[in-house]
Amino acid sequence: QVQLVESGGGLVQAGASLRLSCAASGRTFSRYAMGWFRLAPGKEREFVAAISRSGSSTYYADSVKDRFTISRDNAKNTVYLQMNSLKPEDTAVYYCAADLWGNGSGSQHEYDYWGQGTQVTVSS
Repeated sequence: QVQLVESGGGLVQAGASLRLSCAASGRTFSRYAMGWFRLAPGKEREFVAAISRSGSSTYYADSVKDRFTISRDNAKNTVYLQMNSLKPEDTAVYYCAADLWGNGSGSQHEYDYWGQGTQVTVSS
């Protein structure tokens, strides 16, 4: 079992930055890849970013590339999502997820465990 707890969401104005954190427990953190997804009202959950077990490889959705950065600290069992230049269309509940068997994927079906989510609201 893996437990994931997100934090760092909030209400910000367009152009601001936020850093989301996801604390993991239950298994050796460095042995699984991590991803961030988001769910906006009226839309399907979509991929945001993923990172490999070691952190050497990262993947991004086109909509966030060059604005968001995913990173991980295996010593702290935590994955981060630094979000810069936020836009109103980034408003969503953000979820972190653990992929126990792969090494970073944009497909939510590859992920085995999910956090409860943290709300990010960007006002115009």
